[in-house]
Amino acid sequence: MDGTVLVADDDRTIRTVLTQALTRAGCKVHATSSLTTLMRWVAEGKGDVVITDVAMPDGNGLEMLPKIAADRPDLPVIVISAQNTIMTAIKAAEAQAYDYLPKPFDLPDLMKRTARALERTGAPRRIPSEDIAADQDDLPMVGRTAVMQSLYRVIARVMNADLPVLIWGESGTGKSLIARAVHDLSDRRSLPFVTVTEADLRDIEGPSRVLARVRGGTLLIDEIGDISSEVQGRIVRMMDAETDNKPRFVATSQTDLGAEKDEAKLRRDLYYRLSGATLHVPALRDRVEDIPLLAAHFLEKSESSAVGPRVLSDGASKVFTNYPWPGNVRQLEHAMRQLSLTSRAAEITRAEAEQIVGGQPGPEPARLTGTTEKLGASVERHIKRYFELHGNMLPPPGLYQRILREVESPLIEVALAATSGNQAKCAELLGINRNTLRKKITDLEIEVTRGRKMM
Repeated sequence: MDGTVLVADDDRTIRTVLTQALTRAGCKVHATSSLTTLMRWVAEGKGDVVITDVAMPDGNGLEMLPKIAADRPDLPVIVISAQNTIMTAIKAAEAQAYDYLPKPFDLPDLMKRTARALERTGAPRRIPSEDIAADQDDLPMVGRTAVMQSLYRVIARVMNADLPVLIWGESGTGKSLIARAVHDLSDRRSLPFVTVTEADLRDIEGPSRVLARVRGGTLLIDEIGDISSEVQGRIVRMMDAETDNKPRFVATSQTDLGAEKDEAKLRRDLYYRLSGATLHVPALRDRVEDIPLLAAHFLEKSESSAVGPRVLSDGASKVFTNYPWPGNVRQLEHAMRQLSLTSRAAEITRAEAEQIVGGQPGPEPARLTGTTEKLGASVERHIKRYFELHGNMLPPPGLYQRILREVESPLIEVALAATSGNQAKCAELLGINRNTLRKKITDLEIEVTRGRKMM
């Protein structure tokens, strides 16, 4: 890399790490803990790329982006932040940041993005004409995992486009919440947001009544795959009609309606109209690193002045991280509300966590679908989906070890359960050395319990 990078962060360790890494890569680096100093450097014409934190002692990094864009429209700004909510990504996109990464960030990934920024011949950035509503900071779409950050970036790109949006994901993942966020953060936010089901469109006058209610705002069609073919045809005609104040169409589904197995649920002509932008909301089990963050958010949200704030102990956090949460984020929020009322002390213990998890409904029994898909094909399908969620960017480095860990951990857990926790038998079953098994149990933080055999 060749160029000068301006780094602004109040964390001395981050400044040191970035300075050393960028210098080794061939860059000149100016680092500061002050936004005032950063803006002086920018005004003096210094720097080819800026890397800035959001929360600084003398201001907010995002609020400086419009001035940087006005003074030096071709200067790329990479925003890094520990505020891992959708609003940080949205505001960074609104202020036309070149890129955005949550903390803790992956250093090689940040280096690659910086290299691309140094090579860019970027066009001038626009300055947002108006601020986003402040109360949107309360949106509970919290997550620092790669899949959630990718989702945030996609939302930031599509929110002001007039494309229809199809949002799919399991029950409880927050599809309706994301639909509402797309509306509330868009240019249509002052217009109505109307949710409809098949019942609203069943009679001949239904579509006209709905269009009269939405008045050019956003029309959310809930669970589009469950709607009859006849009503789907009416939705097609609604979308094709040339009318004043035409609404933006958003639909939700619990399954990927573009997949071959789900083609029969949705008319192809309707699918092609709705899928202008497709958002996949990951299940909670696919972003387990976000569980403690979400749990803390919901506990804070449920805080009562009578009992005070609640926090998770390390043991409780591990219990919740290991639980599959078949009801996803909605189920986690309900559990945290219960704990905020029933926990005896400020710190929620492992025993309390185990008790609340024990009272939760388990995963639905797997349904036999007659599929002959082999394990390798299933893994390939999930890996392809993981790449798709990153859009036109590659996932963070270290993918090989992350994938192996994802497969290795459940294999060992199931084998241990099948052998009633007998590590000697489990090692023999797996065909590995007992000491190797013990090391993997420790490294993967697998809890070994003795009990009835699974098989």
